Amino acid sequence: MSIILKTQDLQKKYTLGDLEVVALKGVDFEVERGEFVAVMGPSGSGKSTLLHLIGGLELPTEGRITLLDKPLAGLSDDELTLIRRRDIGFIFQSFNLLPTLTAAENIAVLLMLDDKKVKDHEDLIYRLLDLVGLKGRKDHKPNQLSGGEQQRVAIARAFVNHPKIVMADEPTGNLDSKSGANVLDIFRKISKELDTTIIMVTHDPKAASYADRVVFLNDGEIISQIAPPDRRIDVNAVIAAMAELDY
Repeated sequence: MSIILKTQDLQKKYTLGDLEVVALKGVDFEVERGEFVAVMGPSGSGKSTLLHLIGGLELPTEGRITLLDKPLAGLSDDELTLIRRRDIGFIFQSFNLLPTLTAAENIAVLLMLDDKKVKDHEDLIYRLLDLVGLKGRKDHKPNQLSGGEQQRVAIARAFVNHPKIVMADEPTGNLDSKSGANVLDIFRKISKELDTTIIMVTHDPKAASYADRVVFLNDGEIISQIAPPDRRIDVNAVIAAMAELDY
């Protein structure tokens, strides 16, 4: 498999008044095309910072990020914006749905931002709604949907532009365990069907067990990983690794 993402000596420092906070300390990280990777670590370990950097939402202090064979440091703001819009899907803990739009319209927002005619993509929108189990609720607005249903809309929206890679930050953090499991089942199904790479930050060992590989961060460094050859993660192995990290 080819490498879709690579970081080399990735570092990020923040200055808060007279205080310098080191969020990442030289992270070397590779992800294969089509791989589903979970990133775990205690609060403050650098998980979300890593996701923001590789998604082009923030710039590193030092180091190199190569995404889709392109070094992000060499791209203009406009080029970065296009990559985020066309090649990367984002899913956050907060669903970020527009309250006045229906489920189908919320999925179509990214198409409109890219000056695409929604009518030309209706079949895709309905296919995504079907894949996330919301075919019968396409005309419902967010206040008519449960939290789990809203997250499913957010997942469908992240895939509507056929992104090469999807970044998910605690995608089940606001859901109960049943809704979270349903969303992760859908997440894995849709990613495999569309052959999309996924990098998911999570604190939940059950959520991490849906991935092909789990990477553990602590104090801004990758310290271990679980990468079974058959890509089947045992949740007990994740829990044991968490215990070693003391969180």
